[in-house]
Amino acid sequence: MSKLTLKDIAKHFKVSVSTVSKAINDSYEISEKLKGEIKQYAKDNHYRPNKVALNLINRNTKTIGVVIPNILNYFFVQVIYGIEKIMDEKGYSIITCITNQSLQKETKTLELLSNGSVDGVIISSAAEEDELPHHAEHLRELIENQIPLVMFDRVTNLIDCDKVIVDDFEAGYKATKFFIQTGCKTIAVVTPIVDSAISRLRIEGYKKALLENGIAYDGKLVESTDSKEDLELTLSLLLNYKKIDGIMALDEITAVKVMSIIQSKGYKVPNDISVIGFTNGELSKYVSPPLTMVSQHGKYIGELAANILIDRIEKKGQDIPLTTKLVKTSLILRESTIPIE
Repeated sequence: MSKLTLKDIAKHFKVSVSTVSKAINDSYEISEKLKGEIKQYAKDNHYRPNKVALNLINRNTKTIGVVIPNILNYFFVQVIYGIEKIMDEKGYSIITCITNQSLQKETKTLELLSNGSVDGVIISSAAEEDELPHHAEHLRELIENQIPLVMFDRVTNLIDCDKVIVDDFEAGYKATKFFIQTGCKTIAVVTPIVDSAISRLRIEGYKKALLENGIAYDGKLVESTDSKEDLELTLSLLLNYKKIDGIMALDEITAVKVMSIIQSKGYKVPNDISVIGFTNGELSKYVSPPLTMVSQHGKYIGELAANILIDRIEKKGQDIPLTTKLVKTSLILRESTIPIE
């Protein structure tokens, strides 16, 4: 028979893990009736507290967990760099967990981190919008276990915690407006993150810029892709559909691939087609021509999230209002777009 855990007891009584923990530790916050029932159930089922976990919960581990969906995206590399910089200055260590876009792996990671092995968690969730209502419960467990949580980039309104988000709507708007100012009339969007709120907001910004400039939105110019083969076919269909003079790719690797493929088809960048990508990483600087990119300021986001979390950890018990920080993007101009005349 497996060892009874706080989570098992919480499930039996249909209460949170935090409530069970408080009941077993005789907290005044729990009614005497419920406290008595939980204690008796724990005794009858031979519950033994995890001494290591209790020790960790009752002291600072000086360690925080960072959970990200993808290490290949340079944006997340920049965020981790910013987090590590601040944590090192403050005397904290970080445990970095990469979920590879797997919700199952993220759930297991959160269960591991919620046992008190870290003082706080910074996360960009792998969950898409339609998955978040179910997945939110795993994030709430951290908060119920009194482990501070900061969400960044991919966030949800279903969780009450501190958040750092990028102004993705403005980013899509700004990039599209620049295309138009350089003379582009038919602008396509290629996204590898089609089901995400991030992609949706960037496309909404794109639509607004088109509308303001009297250009009709054409849904056939917005395409999703998830592999190089798929991207090559997607671009072939787009280029055969209309004479395209601008392509906005919603991440760095896709932008590099887009430029390589259209050049292999005989198009010149930017004379025939201008290209703008997202996330100002190392790749975009050294391809030919260097890519114009939307910088999301990943290092700054990491530093901001780290400072918010440390403040929350070190002022534990104090009534500090939750905060949501909105980070503006910048357009880094290079040679893949025509300069504004």
